[in-house]
Amino acid sequence: MSLNFKSIQKILVATDGSSSSMRAAEYAIGVAKMLNAQIKVIYVIDEIVLEQVSKVAERENVEKELQEDGRRSTNYVVGLAEKEGIKADSLIAKGRPFEQIVHSAKELNMGLIVMGTYGRKGAERILIGSVAERVIEYSPCPVLVVK
Repeated sequence: MSLNFKSIQKILVATDGSSSSMRAAEYAIGVAKMLNAQIKVIYVIDEIVLEQVSKVAERENVEKELQEDGRRSTNYVVGLAEKEGIKADSLIAKGRPFEQIVHSAKELNMGLIVMGTYGRKGAERILIGSVAERVIEYSPCPVLVVK
C-alpha cells in the first residue's frame, strides 16, 4: 500500500493549550500549507478532569473556565493558520479526549491527525501521553505525533 500525501485534504489538530500542542499545531500548519489542506482544531474538555476538579470547585464555574481555555487555544491556532492562508475552524468537545479526537476524525473524514506528545505538566503530562497512544491505536487515519 502506498501513501498518497496529496490525498490528505483535511487535518485534525488536537490542542490543549500546552507548548507541546502548540508546536504540533505549527507543524500541522506547515503540512497543511504544503498539501493545500484545511485544518480543524479540536480541544477536548476531559470529563474525568472536570469531575475531579468539580469536587473542590463548583462544576459550572470549572466547565465555563475550561470552555474559555478551549476557545483561547483553538482561536490562537485558527489565527496562526489563517495568517498562513490556510482555511481553518475549530470545535470544542467534551468527553474522554482520545475518544473525542478519534470520533471527530471519523465523523469529519479527516486525512491526518496531528498532536503533541505531552500536555501541560505533572499528571496531565502522563494523561496526554496516553491520549496520543490511544489515538494512534484507534485512529481511522494516519497520526503525526510531534515531539
